[in-house]
Amino acid sequence: MVTAPETATLEAMTREAATPATIVVAAWRVAETVVDPELPMLTLADLGVLREITLEDQRIVVSLTPTYSGCPAMHEMRRDVHERLSAAGLGPVEVRTVLSPAWSTDWITPEGRRKLAAAGIAPPQAAPARSAGPIPLTLSPAPPAVSCPACGSGNTHRTAAFSGTACKDLFRCGDCAEPFEHIKEI
Repeated sequence: MVTAPETATLEAMTREAATPATIVVAAWRVAETVVDPELPMLTLADLGVLREITLEDQRIVVSLTPTYSGCPAMHEMRRDVHERLSAAGLGPVEVRTVLSPAWSTDWITPEGRRKLAAAGIAPPQAAPARSAGPIPLTLSPAPPAVSCPACGSGNTHRTAAFSGTACKDLFRCGDCAEPFEHIKEI
């Protein structure tokens, strides 16, 4: 099993002349640009759901972890990754869903958090500590301080526990009056 290295250079290559490592690097470079269907300002890599790419028996195997079990966007994510890798000539491709360990908002990259804020969505704070095993997604009170992505004020209040998806809630800033979404800490 070969896993994509964090940093590597990719030379122009043909599949026949490529090493397993350069094939995995090429696949990673393509897959990390696939955009999340629900948060189009983020790539799957920014969101932290692109977990691993390996080469098994001449087949590219991509592992994705959903943001929560039953995430309706997983079908589109899997399809988009498969299509992009196949179009790049990196097939055959298999996309696997990996549920363990469960995804956490802590996996959103610093660049992903910056992109969320730039798009007017408050990035999540650090996820609460949790034990091993199933992770309950509860309707708990809003985090104590969610900064407004438009003006930076902490004078905000939650207006709805859910937004366009179950993993976001709605807030309004008390200073600039701007409504905004917030990614819940999971």
